[in-house]
Amino acid sequence: MAVALGMDAFSLGIGIGLKGIRLRDVLRLSSIIALFHVLMPLGGIYAGHFVSGLLGHVATMAAGVLLLLLGGHMIYSSLKGESAQTMDYRSSVGTFLFAFSVSIDSFSVGVTLGMFEADILLTVLLFGFFGGLMSVLGLLLGRRVSENLGGYGEALGGAILLIFGLLFIF
Repeated sequence: MAVALGMDAFSLGIGIGLKGIRLRDVLRLSSIIALFHVLMPLGGIYAGHFVSGLLGHVATMAAGVLLLLLGGHMIYSSLKGESAQTMDYRSSVGTFLFAFSVSIDSFSVGVTLGMFEADILLTVLLFGFFGGLMSVLGLLLGRRVSENLGGYGEALGGAILLIFGLLFIF
């Protein structure tokens, strides 16, 4: 389950990596994603079963809308050129939005796990480890591919985020 939840971080990491990212930023962003992959399911576990039906759907929709906005903005920025202001994943807000959007499904899973007797410490540590690992792999892969794509990398990354936003919503 931890690997499956980390796949979002991997896929979306490719999208951000295609925009171009420094190694230091890969480590910082992946560490924050790992932290969110620990905190979100922990919050979900403690939220309990009485809110699982409502929050699971609402959280997924919110993540989808965020990804649609981020992806659309990246595509717009790549088409507009240097004159467009893009959201900076290195900023506090950009990092928070990215980490939140890839970790929101961990909250829903945490709510479900809260109904069962799961080893909380082992569960959240595995979620954090694989969330961080998968984001590092995605960001590095996107970074490597972006070197070959040039200016089209940001548009491709935006398209990936846009597609995942649609998949979250529908």
